[in-house]
Amino acid sequence: MWKNVGKQKVKTHHQAVYQQFDEQANSYLTSQVHAQGEDLKALIHSLSGSNEANVLDLGCGAGHASFGAAPLVCSVTAYDLSDAMLTVVEKNATERGLNNITTCKGTAESLPFAEDTFDIVISRYSAHHWHDVERALREVRRVLKPGGRGIFIDVVSPGHPLLDIYLQTVEVLRDTSHIRDYSAGEWSGMFNNAGLFVREIKSFRLELEFTSWVERMRTPAPLIEAIRLYQSTLSDEAKSHFAVQEDGSFTSDVMLFEFQG
Repeated sequence: MWKNVGKQKVKTHHQAVYQQFDEQANSYLTSQVHAQGEDLKALIHSLSGSNEANVLDLGCGAGHASFGAAPLVCSVTAYDLSDAMLTVVEKNATERGLNNITTCKGTAESLPFAEDTFDIVISRYSAHHWHDVERALREVRRVLKPGGRGIFIDVVSPGHPLLDIYLQTVEVLRDTSHIRDYSAGEWSGMFNNAGLFVREIKSFRLELEFTSWVERMRTPAPLIEAIRLYQSTLSDEAKSHFAVQEDGSFTSDVMLFEFQG
């Protein structure tokens, strides 16, 4: 009984993610937050010298990481739950002349690939939507070749409860498919439990312009109002850490984790 209930919850969440992002595919393609940034440059730099590598882009979204990786590697499999996202990737890969990108649909927790398939697995701004990150990481370890590596980038929680509650609250008000921005400590535990060894961590700060941030997810007006009301009640410590501006814009913490299987 409980097993079936658990499966239903996973199915419901995956359906919510699918609906949320299938409708927003083009807005993610044109989003400056996703199309550029120091973290994307760092990802591309980490892939230099990997011209023989077969790469999996896990939760590829509109494909910016795939587009950055493709000229540097042998092949890229752009993998996502959203049909519309994958259509956007296919169309733009063709327009850019990136003939080594293929697409595949599915969830992060159940990869339809054989063991030891990929040399590198990358993921950027996707894991905070996954139903079970640790299970997904075990799948990553399974499909990585011996000695293979991964590069994951995501928004992270500062860890302190006062700051964590702000981040998680505004994220889920803005996007109901959001599950959690994990702290560095939580990420470390999940990598360890999945049998993955973290080699390097890099930190970044991501400025989020409020209007485009909520418009990208078509956040309903009452929830936008709730975010702004909540921001007005923040402590000075939280306002300072997230650099909350008068218009609601703020800055999040981002980390790049480079790991090995």
